[in-house]
Amino acid sequence: MLFGAPSHRIESQLNATANVLEVDAQFIHFPGIVIASFGDVDKHTSETHFVKSKSDLSLGALHDVHQIYRKVVHDDIGVQEGTEELNALLKAEACWGEWARIGFAAVRCWLMAPMSFGGSFIDAFAAAAFGAGLTFLQLRVTRKNAMYSNVFEISTAILISFIARGLSTTGIFCYQSIASSGLILVLPGYVILCGSLELASKNMIAGSVRMVYAIIYSLFLGFGIAIGSDFYFLLDPAARNSILPDWPWYRQPISPWFNFIFVPLFSLLSCFNLLQPLRSWNLPVMVFIACVGWTANMTANRFVFNRSDVVSAIGSFIIGILGNVYSRIFRGTAFTATAVAVLFLVPSGMAMAGGLAMTYKGSDGDLYSNGLTIGLRMVSVAIGITVGLFGSALVVYSFGRRKGGALFAF
Repeated sequence: MLFGAPSHRIESQLNATANVLEVDAQFIHFPGIVIASFGDVDKHTSETHFVKSKSDLSLGALHDVHQIYRKVVHDDIGVQEGTEELNALLKAEACWGEWARIGFAAVRCWLMAPMSFGGSFIDAFAAAAFGAGLTFLQLRVTRKNAMYSNVFEISTAILISFIARGLSTTGIFCYQSIASSGLILVLPGYVILCGSLELASKNMIAGSVRMVYAIIYSLFLGFGIAIGSDFYFLLDPAARNSILPDWPWYRQPISPWFNFIFVPLFSLLSCFNLLQPLRSWNLPVMVFIACVGWTANMTANRFVFNRSDVVSAIGSFIIGILGNVYSRIFRGTAFTATAVAVLFLVPSGMAMAGGLAMTYKGSDGDLYSNGLTIGLRMVSVAIGITVGLFGSALVVYSFGRRKGGALFAF
């Protein structure tokens, strides 16, 4: 839970471990908490524990946790040794520092502007500044100030939208591109995806909680985007009717051929941002699967129009096949191998569905309807991803020897 494991797999892994260790136990998982009940058959009594934990996706540590779990389940090491390894992992420092992650976020936003939102060369620099500022607030301010953390999302959406609208009136920057690219880092894509996976796994309570939270979160983002833009128009009414000049070369969208460089670089930086160590055999596999998934997504989008859910299902199916085959044949960890690729599909799917800032319709629009549009777009993409991932797991694990432990994949 601490390292961001897929929540719909936690109960099955705990049950598999209890069966192997011959422990009479039952588990219930809710967002942020696990209730574990251990029974004593002889005395007809039980002991219940509540285990609470925050969650922050850390791919390197998550891979190590799964390797320890796998060794214990397969009797390669004992429970005592496995516990010592887990304690050492919990005390270890993150492989990347906060300032490095801020730099990774800036470059990721720089790359996302031309890749998914049609941004120009100069739009990318504005998006990078937004990404660095947002990540700085997220890592350095919200963790130390509980009061500000409650309004972090809406305040950053208002600020980024306000600045982006002001920059767009200069005739140099594109509002849609820089506002959407600057906010991709706070999209609740992973939360919606986990909620969708939990609902598909018949875990109604946890899945419903996550989905409702993510949709309300999306309302905050959409509301903040519209408020920020309107506030700038309030200060500068003439900006509503400003006529943009002809676009010089630096305002033209960057050639799609650069994606051969941008996509692997974005994937690599996403791995680093999710705390994947540099020296790891998993790293090239993660980048490769992410590139293949993005290519499949873009190719499907050329043949299936205006259906971001179907396109996302095709991309996630291919990602799931590669990840599960890697897990089954090469003994890798399917979830960590595919996490970056799956999360890559969320902003790509949002771009195909119209972006973020494009939901703004002016002062006469319903701000909550606009915000809900963002949430519905993300739900649509997440449902497509869920169908593709479950389909790929069904295809791969329907054949061959049955797994000894619980499946650790999306």
